[in-house]
Amino acid sequence: MDVFSGESLTCIRGDRVVFTNLNFSIEEGEVLNLQGPNGSGKSTLLRLMAGLISPLEGKLIWNGSEVQIQERDFCIYFHYVGHQDAIKNALTVEENLRFWSDLRSLGQNESMIKRALDTFSLTDLSSLPARFLSAGQRKRLNLTRLCTTTARLWILDEPANSLDKESSEILNDLIKVHQKDGGILAIATHDIVMPGNKILNITDFSDTKNFKDLNDE
Repeated sequence: MDVFSGESLTCIRGDRVVFTNLNFSIEEGEVLNLQGPNGSGKSTLLRLMAGLISPLEGKLIWNGSEVQIQERDFCIYFHYVGHQDAIKNALTVEENLRFWSDLRSLGQNESMIKRALDTFSLTDLSSLPARFLSAGQRKRLNLTRLCTTTARLWILDEPANSLDKESSEILNDLIKVHQKDGGILAIATHDIVMPGNKILNITDFSDTKNFKDLNDE
């Protein structure tokens, strides 16, 4: 059984403690929903989970083994979708999908690429350079990674931002299927309802109640 956990995590930004002694554990089919006001550290924790930043103290554990930050063997198990997209403006929509597939050393699966384009209604835009996409189209393209390659763990930061109602419903359906198939999800969202998920309120692990000076990613 896949298990992703964090033990005694402490993270600072500048001279401020964002959270301290934070613990979590997520197993197959479970969703960890991060809650807290803007600036409380939700994005910081998700970036830490994805190996983009390191904790001051504590460790991440995947299936019983401690995760080394940016470790290749761990990176193949997760997708991270944050506020900043991973889109290359010089490439077309389809070329971005192929680049992501190659980056994960999984080759180019034609059926998965076609499915990803179809799922988020990007087929007609497949030859368009990404620099011409609207904010909503860029967000949809960024989310196609969830369909292009498989990953046991999804780390999503406000994934429904900039999406229209139809695209939000598509994303919601993808999350439900991922969960049903035994996938693991860590997410910060105000727009997607996921019954039965675990709740982690970042403020429970903060040394300060004054969040106005903390800016989430």
